[in-house]
Amino acid sequence: MKVEDLVVRYGKVTAVRDVSFTVEDGEFVSLLGPSGCGKTTTLRCIAGLEASSAGVIRIGEEIVAADGLEVPPEKRGINMVFQSYAVWPHMSVFENVAYGLRTRREPREQIEAKVGEALSTVGLEGYAKRYGTELSGGQQQRVALARAIVTSPRLLLFDEPLSNLDAGLRERMRYELVELQRRLGKTSLYVTHDQSEAMLMSDRIILMKDGEMVQMGSPRDLYDRPASRFAAEFIGNANLVTGEIRRADQRRAEVVLEGGIVLEGGFAWPDHARQSGPVLVCVRSESIERVPEGTTGVNCLDAVVETVSFLGATISCVLRVGTLGLRADLAARNPPEPGSAIRVRIDPEAVTLISEH
Repeated sequence: MKVEDLVVRYGKVTAVRDVSFTVEDGEFVSLLGPSGCGKTTTLRCIAGLEASSAGVIRIGEEIVAADGLEVPPEKRGINMVFQSYAVWPHMSVFENVAYGLRTRREPREQIEAKVGEALSTVGLEGYAKRYGTELSGGQQQRVALARAIVTSPRLLLFDEPLSNLDAGLRERMRYELVELQRRLGKTSLYVTHDQSEAMLMSDRIILMKDGEMVQMGSPRDLYDRPASRFAAEFIGNANLVTGEIRRADQRRAEVVLEGGIVLEGGFAWPDHARQSGPVLVCVRSESIERVPEGTTGVNCLDAVVETVSFLGATISCVLRVGTLGLRADLAARNPPEPGSAIRVRIDPEAVTLISEH
C-alpha cells in the first residue's frame, strides 16, 4: 500500500498536508499522534470513507484514489475495524461475521467454513449462535476482528480499536492483535494516540502533528533518535534541556547546560550535527543511573533527591542537579530518601542531541 503526496482540505483548513508513505506486504504500521493531527483522516481516505483533495493512493498495484478517481470502499479490497466495534445486536455472531461473505454471494458451505475458521482464529469457537448483547467488550472486539479477516482483504485498517476497553483488557488485546497479525501476515495500518500501544505493536511508526508527518521509523528509531522536540516529548519520558555546544565533531558534542553543567552526547541524526550554537539535549528518565559516591568520569553528576514515587520494580524520582530538575527512574532496591544527596551517571550513548532548525 502506498500513499503519495496526500492532501485533504476542508474549505480553508488543510487537515492533511503532503503525506507520503509505503506499507510493505505483511507489515504492521501505526499512524500515531495527538487528536487533530490528521491520522484518522488519512486512514479514512485510504478506506474510501473520505475524499482526498490531492495525491495518489495505491493498494497493491491498483490506484484507488487520484485526481478525479475515487474507487468505492467495497471495491478496494480492504476491511476496517472501528473504535465502536459495530457489532449488530440483532444478529448472531455467525451472521455478523458472515455479512461480508453474503454480500459477495458466496456459497453457503464456503460461508460456514470461512466463518468457522475466522471464529477459531480469534478464539471464539462455540460463540456462533450468541448475540452481540450477550458478549463482553473483548468478545465484541474479537467478533469485529473475525469479520475483518474472514473475506481475506488485501489490507486491514484499524481506527483506535482498543480505546473503549478497560486498561487490563486493552493490554491483553494488544498482544492478541499483534500475534494474530503476525500469524496471518496481513498488511495492516493502525491508528492510535497511545504511544505505548504503537511502540508495542508496530514494525514502523508514522508520527503526525498538525496534518503533517513529523518522523517515520521503527519504534526504537523514534525512541532513541527523535528528530524534533515534539517527537522526543510525545514518545517516552524525556528530560529536555537547552544547552550550548562547547566542542563537537561530526557525531558527538560537549554541551554546557544551565548552571555550567556539562554533558556529552551524540546527535540523533548525523546530517543535523552542528559545531556550535544552541542544541536541545534529550535524556530519557531510565537512562539516569545511580552510582557510588566518588565515581568519576564523563556525565557523572551530583544530585539531590527532591521526590520519590514507588512504581514496583522502579522508583520515579525528581532530582535537582544544580539548578536543573531531572526525572529519573531508578532501581527500587535501596531507594534514596527525599532530601538525600546521591551521585548519578548518564551514559553518553543515551544523551541525544537534537538540532532545532
